[in-house]
Amino acid sequence: MSGHSKFANIKHKKEKNDAAKGKIFTRLGREIAVAVKEGGADPNNNSKLKDVIAKAKANNMPNDTIDRSIKKAAGDANSVNYEFVSYEGYGPKGTAIIVEALTDNKNRTASNIRNAFTKGQGSIGTQGCVSFMFDEKGLIVIAKEDCEMEADDLMMIALDAGAEDFSEEEDSFEIYTAPDDFSAVRQAIEDAGIEMAEAEVSRIPQTYVELTDEQDIRNFQRTMDLLDDDDDVQNVYHNVLDY
Repeated sequence: MSGHSKFANIKHKKEKNDAAKGKIFTRLGREIAVAVKEGGADPNNNSKLKDVIAKAKANNMPNDTIDRSIKKAAGDANSVNYEFVSYEGYGPKGTAIIVEALTDNKNRTASNIRNAFTKGQGSIGTQGCVSFMFDEKGLIVIAKEDCEMEADDLMMIALDAGAEDFSEEEDSFEIYTAPDDFSAVRQAIEDAGIEMAEAEVSRIPQTYVELTDEQDIRNFQRTMDLLDDDDDVQNVYHNVLDY
């Protein structure tokens, strides 16, 4: 895998989320609602829900908030039906961007996302136009400051559970899995009592692009800010280095 660490990005993301926890908790609540509707409210019998709960905990969502979201989704038969949609496109200098959303109004979401690309001097493309530049992988990131275990011991736990790769970076340990093996590896890490800074199936760029022009950086930031402000947007993946 790439030796590029995501931990700086994760810390940056978490700092922003600390100022807008309501926003990230709303997005996680939607993911919980979808998981409960698809597989029921018992995480022991619903691996998708179990994975979403782990993602919520990695984003510092309190246990009682998680429990309330599950109960609300399980008890509200008339709750809004969210539909998964994804968009692909280009940012400055041909950088690749993938946006995943859960929405109850596809026209609204498509308009907002198109606007985010346009205002950043980018453009929406067709399905598949950039996704081939990413690998879908389970990604678990553990901050070294949160882990007392030796790197070799942590690596063995991950590999024994089915991880594909283990990387030690400056500030973190990064564990990569095939998507189908993610749940088992995540569970093994959780059972070992290790706190995770990130735990989800992600899209990892095969190569990264570095933006050096100040206007390109501002345009890219503009697109990211607009997407971050959109409540329908769940995940944004890109191949811009050190953002």
